[in-house]
Parts: sequence; structure tokens; C-alpha cells
Amino acid sequence: MSENLFFSALVGAVQGLTEFLPVSSSAHLVIVKSLLPGFSEIGVSFDILLHLGTLLAVLIYFRRDIISFKLKDIFLLGIATIPAVVVGLLLKDVFELLFQSVRYVAFELILTGFLCVLIDKLRVRSGKVGVWEAVVMGLGQAIAISPGISRSGATIFAGLLTGVDRKQVAKFSFLMSIPAILGANLLSYLDLPDRSLLLSPNYIAGFFSAFIVGYFSIGILMKLLTSKKFKYFGYYCFLLAAIVLFFTR
Repeated sequence: MSENLFFSALVGAVQGLTEFLPVSSSAHLVIVKSLLPGFSEIGVSFDILLHLGTLLAVLIYFRRDIISFKLKDIFLLGIATIPAVVVGLLLKDVFELLFQSVRYVAFELILTGFLCVLIDKLRVRSGKVGVWEAVVMGLGQAIAISPGISRSGATIFAGLLTGVDRKQVAKFSFLMSIPAILGANLLSYLDLPDRSLLLSPNYIAGFFSAFIVGYFSIGILMKLLTSKKFKYFGYYCFLLAAIVLFFTR
């Protein structure tokens, strides 16, 4: 019980740290869970609480922006969410299979690494997020459903390609996660055979761990994006991918 409680908090911390940093939370969850053979809290219900923890972090960190939302802001977030909804529903079974392959995740981490390196090199104008920018970032979010591709990395890269200011694109990327996480987890919740598990001590530990670490991770990314240090995340992804590929031959 105590071991699983510690592992739950550990996996929650990994989720909170990697959900917002451009290193792919899905990749890290697959890798970390594979290293904890005695960890029994593996399943959809546990993942739901982890994602709700990081969602709460976004809601609190950007509470002022959310409170001041206008109809246009809600409209743009809705547009940005559509690609992920379509891709997620059409390829749900495919993505579930990919989550079982640690080697596949490693190859996708390499792609995430290149995105991070390129983010620092992009010349950014002072554009704002409009309909076109929301669509492009939405496509980035849809691609990031694949395990190993960072959601924040893909959406920020897509937004910078359209010329959006770095701070604005980062903020919109985080806000995009709200409908995406809510929608995906609502569908998963409805399919749960036993919802009482969500109230177990291990699950609650994972939730709060993901929330606390996730909150501070947002602040870290916001600072690093403007200082052009994303390349270090890219190097980390390359290194992690190499280690995984070497030990999973």
C-alpha cells in the first residue's frame, strides 16, 4: 500500500512536470510505468486523475485570463480543439496500440527533440492568435496525440510558425489544453467500469502530485520560452530516446 502510494505520487509528479514542458508527458508515463513492474495503479482511471491534476494547475495559473474570457476567446479555443477531436475519435484504437510500444515512443521523442531545437531558431513577429493561428495550433495538438510527441512543443512550434508572439502562443497553448483534457477525460470516464477507484488514496496522491508539480512547470516554461532555451529540452529528448532504444533492443 505504502509503496504504491509513493509510486502514485511519483508518477503524478512526472505527469505534472512533463505535461507542460516540451518533453512529452505520454512518453514519460509509458517509460516510467514500464520501469515500475510492481506498480498496480496502471489504467485509464489513474490517468484520468493525473490529467485532471494538470488541468487544475492550468485553471489556477491562468485564472485571471479565464475569468476575463470573451466570446472570441472561447470561439478560438473551440476551433483549436476540433482537429484533436476528429483525429482522436478516428484513430483512437491506433493510438491505444502505440502507447504499448516503448520503442515507438522513443522515435517520436526524437521528433519532439527536433521541434524544440527549431523553436529557438524561429523568427517571431508580433502577431496575435486569430482563426488561422488557432487552426494551425489545433493541428499541432492533434499530431501530439501520438505518444512521444509533446503537446506543448507541437502547439508552440505551430503557433510560432504563424508569427504569434512567444508569450501569447505559450499562453494559448496552455489554454488549449483545457477543452482537450476535459473532453478526452470525459469520454474515458464514461467508459470506466469501476469509478470508485478514483477516490482511492493512491489515486488522490497522484492527482495532487500532478497538480502541484504541474503548476510550477507552467511558470518554468513561460520563462524559458522567452529566453530561447528550448534547445536543451531537445537535447534531453535525444538523450532519453537513445537510452530507451539502447535498452529495449
